[in-house]
Amino acid sequence: MLVDKPAGDTSHDVVERIRRERSQKAGHAGTLDPFATGLLLVLLGRATRLQRYLLPLPKTYRATARLGWRSTTGDPDGELSHTGMVPERLELPTGRVRQRVPMTSAVKVEGERLYRRAHRGESVETPEREVEVYRAELLRHDDDSAEFEIECSTGTYVRTLLEALGDAYCERLRRIAIGPFRVEAANSEPLAVRAALAFLPERILDAAEAERVAHGGWVPAAGEADGPLRLTHEGRLLAVARRREAALRPEVVLA
Repeated sequence: MLVDKPAGDTSHDVVERIRRERSQKAGHAGTLDPFATGLLLVLLGRATRLQRYLLPLPKTYRATARLGWRSTTGDPDGELSHTGMVPERLELPTGRVRQRVPMTSAVKVEGERLYRRAHRGESVETPEREVEVYRAELLRHDDDSAEFEIECSTGTYVRTLLEALGDAYCERLRRIAIGPFRVEAANSEPLAVRAALAFLPERILDAAEAERVAHGGWVPAAGEADGPLRLTHEGRLLAVARRREAALRPEVVLA
């Protein structure tokens, strides 16, 4: 399901609500902070096993930086202080970027999520990670704020990017796309799995191969790339497989 998450709800809140409404297993493919809005991919039933193929998709955001202010968390939920020092340059870093994971993140350190430690007032050295910012376009700005459209790899902390401006924090954040999925298409009707995975390359199977794959068996590779691909037969999605040497071995069997 393509869901437009409202501000104030956690991603877990949204998934729990859908789980209760539909009385079926549910999960999501990429969290959003409570203050953020926009596209959340919610997986239903057996489709929760497909999370691994959706999580790596690039994300696109609209982010508004409040200038001349600082936040202890980089967002409006932190303690705010007015400095009046507006950044002279409104350029965000692009390419490969190293970021330190913020204390308010859900990343686990020593078995506990960082935001739980932050709520207790604790501070620990958080890990660094390398992310990629494909595009960071300044859409508009005035004396108090600047709005950007940012396309980046999964795991990128947009609020950390905006803090790199200097005296600024992320006042509003909206995710408008995840890979080929757009927030404008969000509604209450689930996508068929075949449509949801249409971005993956396809290998069409003959009848004998389809029978083998439906029982978890492998089929010979025929020059396919190493990444995941759809195995289909007569328009039906049977499995998602990955090349292992000379064979395509199913990772998830759907039929």
